[in-house]
Amino acid sequence: MGPYALGYPAFHWVNGMERKTLRVAVISVHGCPLARLGEKDTGGMNVYLLQLARELGLRGLQMDVYTRYHDPADPQVVKLSENARVIHIKAGRWGETKGNIYPHLPEFIRNLCRFVKANDLRYDLVHSHYWLSGCVAVALKKHLSIPFIASFHTLGEAKRRVLPREREPEVRIETEKKIMEDADSIIALSTEDKKQMIGLYEASSFKIEVIPSGVDLNFFKPLEQRAARGELGLKDAKTILFVGRIEPIKGIDLLLKTIPYIDCRERPRLIIVGGDGGGNGEITGLRKIVGQLGIEGDVTFTGTVSQERLIHFYNAADICVIPSYYESFGLVAVESLACGTPVVASRVGGLLDTIKDGKNGYLVPWHCPEPFAERMELLLENEALR
Repeated sequence: MGPYALGYPAFHWVNGMERKTLRVAVISVHGCPLARLGEKDTGGMNVYLLQLARELGLRGLQMDVYTRYHDPADPQVVKLSENARVIHIKAGRWGETKGNIYPHLPEFIRNLCRFVKANDLRYDLVHSHYWLSGCVAVALKKHLSIPFIASFHTLGEAKRRVLPREREPEVRIETEKKIMEDADSIIALSTEDKKQMIGLYEASSFKIEVIPSGVDLNFFKPLEQRAARGELGLKDAKTILFVGRIEPIKGIDLLLKTIPYIDCRERPRLIIVGGDGGGNGEITGLRKIVGQLGIEGDVTFTGTVSQERLIHFYNAADICVIPSYYESFGLVAVESLACGTPVVASRVGGLLDTIKDGKNGYLVPWHCPEPFAERMELLLENEALR
């Protein structure tokens, strides 16, 4: 679990003397570490936050993760591990979607500051995740007079350039630039992430450190494939896996259109793990594509699954495919490789750091079915590569 740790010093040193344990205010306005994975607005960042807070808490740091209430039944404070907890802050209506949170940030800041004051808390560092959280962290930096580290996980301008229909609001782009200017340090998840911050936002390269995400190798690990398939009730057939949120930028439509091009002795099945939160109708559109292609018998939509069940899907699969148009890091790739399952992925973002082309999978530079099908055939037909 070591790769999750960011290398914060566990203790301060003041005038040559050891001081109290470092206390960190982690800001994740929309991404609660306790949220159910695979739904709308949840994904790799939620996993990252949960494991980061737990790990650094176990290493002796005091980690408080501030996030919005998503349900009035949620307790305000939830313990994650020794020294780590989630603190829910009221801001806006219950269940407000990520796209509607920005106007409620002043309320979030006010209520957070009230909680800090009421509980007589002192922080040494604030670390934000995503641009909405960066807005809060900029205010806290000034209010508490402490240094500020920013992590973005995705960049609005990068998403807008690869997929214009994403319609990222101008306020996001402007705010991300301002956050990069105000932050004392910035964490990029990959070398490509850092390049985009410099090239698209004119961020100072001296502020940016590349610290990749990690994976819990005690949890994500190889299992016997037949046993994993038995656990899921799957027959022993060639299996292609997709894991992630169901949204356009993930390129699932491309993956579906690739299936008819795969020329193998044994017809493979495709399992799509993830949900769309029931709000954007993306799955309905994908099911329509499945019907048009006549591959209904080869494709299964599982909806969201628990982490405990997800490990069996990785191990049941012959390959994991990530056809995304944009990935700042791509945690799914790391999880799949940790389970011993090779990856076929788009040649974008952080996937360039993770996938070593021809060694642990393939990187495809074109977003069209034929080259994806070609790489998938190589892995599906060659048992030595599994």
